[in-house]
Amino acid sequence: MYTVLVVDDSPDSLSLINDILEKEGISTLVALEGGQAITIAEQIKPDIILLDAMMPKIDGFETCVRLKQNRELQHIPVIFMTGLTDSKSTLKGLNAGGVDYIVKPVNPDELVARIKIHANNAQITSSAQQALDSMGQNLFAVNQVGELLWATPQTHDFLSNIPLADDWFHESLIPAVKHILSHDELKTVTQSVAYKGGGCELAFVSQRENGDSTFRVNHAVKVMSGEEKLKTTLNLTGRESEVLYWLSNGKTNKEIAHILDIGPRTVNKHLEQVFAKLGVENRTTAAGIAIRALAVN
Repeated sequence: MYTVLVVDDSPDSLSLINDILEKEGISTLVALEGGQAITIAEQIKPDIILLDAMMPKIDGFETCVRLKQNRELQHIPVIFMTGLTDSKSTLKGLNAGGVDYIVKPVNPDELVARIKIHANNAQITSSAQQALDSMGQNLFAVNQVGELLWATPQTHDFLSNIPLADDWFHESLIPAVKHILSHDELKTVTQSVAYKGGGCELAFVSQRENGDSTFRVNHAVKVMSGEEKLKTTLNLTGRESEVLYWLSNGKTNKEIAHILDIGPRTVNKHLEQVFAKLGVENRTTAAGIAIRALAVN
């Protein structure tokens, strides 16, 4: 049914949990400490990990953090097991990346039920992620507090091209994500997030009942204004392109002068230069060339 990695420094606890899971037909892997657990997880990739919080060398909290830092393992749900019942320990486990918390001594029925729930949810999420991966979009998901859950390969490729990507992701992109999540009105608006030498567009996509949210991120595409387009396409100066743009919009010389805050004579001089560069003799022909240039994507 599932493969569960149980991590505990107590052989008695490992034996007890192994017996409980075997009766349910659940395959069990065991590790006595955090480093060993990470090695096993990298090689076999279990469906779920039961992790003792208090262990020597690397404790459960640090083990979970390291697991979640591994792109290949971060999707595996981690359930903490511990005798600690204070809220501080519970929060520490959840902040480390755990999905649930079971207090020792474990209740067999409760343990099995939670394993099945979280393993099933993880499989559903994994299937959805695979579908999204195949779509080739720059998508990623975060939990309710803005921690990364998964990202498509395209998103990782996108991030690899951004200077100091890790710092930018945590210091700029994630704060922008949290800001959107805390303001419902922003979920329908694309947000701009700058990075050194450029910027990207961040858009909210969807939110699950458990609070996990999916976002899309793409490089910002600069929309060229009509004036800029005429300047580039027709090899005009900035002012010439502005005059021609408003001419193509049916404005008179007087109106163009008012819009650009220049004198009518100056408008005439610029139009003379435009006519010469375009090889035309009148306003109508020049406007036609401008309209065709603006229509090209």
